[in-house]
Amino acid sequence: MTEQTPETALSSDPTEVRRQKLALLREKVGDVYPAHFHRTMTNAEFAEKYEGLELDQVSDDIITVAGRVYSSRNSGMFMDIHDASGKIQIFSHKDTTPEEARALLPMIDLGDIIGVTGQVRRTKRGELTINAHEITMLTKTLLPMPEKYHGLADIELRYRKRHLDILTNEESKLRFQQRSKIVSGIRRFMEAEGFLEVETPMLQTVYGGATAEPFKTHHNTLKMDMYLRIAPELFLKRTLVSGLADKVFEVNRNFRNEGVSTRHNPEFTMLECYWAYADYEDIMGLVERMFETLAVSIHGTTDIKFGDKEISFKGPFKRVPMPDAVKEATGIDLLAMKTDEEARTAAKAAGFEVEKDWTWGECLAFIFEEKVEGTLIQPSHVTHFPKDISPFAKEVPGEPRLVERFETYCNAWEVGNAFSELNDPEEQRKRMVEQLEQAHSRGEKDKQLDDEFLDAIDQGMPPAGGLGIGVDRLVMLLTNAPSIRDIILFPARRNRND
Repeated sequence: MTEQTPETALSSDPTEVRRQKLALLREKVGDVYPAHFHRTMTNAEFAEKYEGLELDQVSDDIITVAGRVYSSRNSGMFMDIHDASGKIQIFSHKDTTPEEARALLPMIDLGDIIGVTGQVRRTKRGELTINAHEITMLTKTLLPMPEKYHGLADIELRYRKRHLDILTNEESKLRFQQRSKIVSGIRRFMEAEGFLEVETPMLQTVYGGATAEPFKTHHNTLKMDMYLRIAPELFLKRTLVSGLADKVFEVNRNFRNEGVSTRHNPEFTMLECYWAYADYEDIMGLVERMFETLAVSIHGTTDIKFGDKEISFKGPFKRVPMPDAVKEATGIDLLAMKTDEEARTAAKAAGFEVEKDWTWGECLAFIFEEKVEGTLIQPSHVTHFPKDISPFAKEVPGEPRLVERFETYCNAWEVGNAFSELNDPEEQRKRMVEQLEQAHSRGEKDKQLDDEFLDAIDQGMPPAGGLGIGVDRLVMLLTNAPSIRDIILFPARRNRND
């Protein structure tokens, strides 16, 4: 709609008009950005308290509310103001509103934040309204709001100016409110399951716990290079060694200096936990209970919609060993093959392009990614991963090429990763040395052996199940968000001039 302009505002530039109104307001009312304003209730509390008010009924109650002006009609006689909880209609008329308050109306623009004290009524049309007795300017805005009903059409602008996206897009606002509810729900669930929340360093002298490129920084006082963590795993396991608790978890921020996509952001949120005297089977049950709980808390049911798909988070989830899934999808029985060469030959014969030095396990994992991963729409646990790509998991009894590891998939995305954790200190050292050598061969010269972790494992870590959940991807699923940038308030972006 066209914003009102006081007679003294001569400029045609919307921002300049607002600055002129600001100057007039300073002359007229003094402080246009007051430090204190006390409302008696939020907009949602107002709607709940007066829900039973009859049509055309006026209450004796005088209340004070505040919010941002989203719409203005009839020269400001009717305004809708919004706070974080909802909207209220404000009515300013000569029969109910003093001249001093009505004199402010021409200087109020869309986007301004005002306080209103007045009498509650329900209009003949059924809308709860406040008859304004007093109007207080709380924040005069200098920039016009985007058009409310169309919001920000430019997707990149939505991510760059998230404040405007949320101001004008109820779907975005709801998603971020739901994200907060999901993260707090994870914490409540883990605590109810008996886990103790701990905090581990984000700045690390040796990065580890996952295979990824780190962000590197420098500590001036200590005169040493440090890394933003790629995973909290090794510190959490040291906590388990300490005996602080048999169940520990952390909702943590991780940083990986890698690609950006609809499912990847350089900094992201994970839940990671370790459960002493449990194994990966126990962790599967934990994941299912968590997903069920979160789905019900957000949607009231375990059945959700994601795009055009119907997804059920009701446990138990489907469980399938990776070699079985590959055999079912391709007919290739990798368990029947004894050597790396046999696996490579079978993969090539089936049309897969594999590297000449790939191991049996790397062939298995590659074929799974190519032919099976994209079919896993309903929540599923894929178990029995190859040891070649799982350096921290225990072997499957009777099959040393496989380990007790599972990944949870949904909508063809990996959302969780879990192990029966390796706690044999000699085997752990052997595998970590092999992993280090492989990293160095790939040119990752900064990669080091974490001797402090290995020293802790020598002290004795109880058998345990460990789990990592990608919180961002889980939020995407539960809020029907097609891109990770839709559920991270301020996602990574290129510079404006790039």
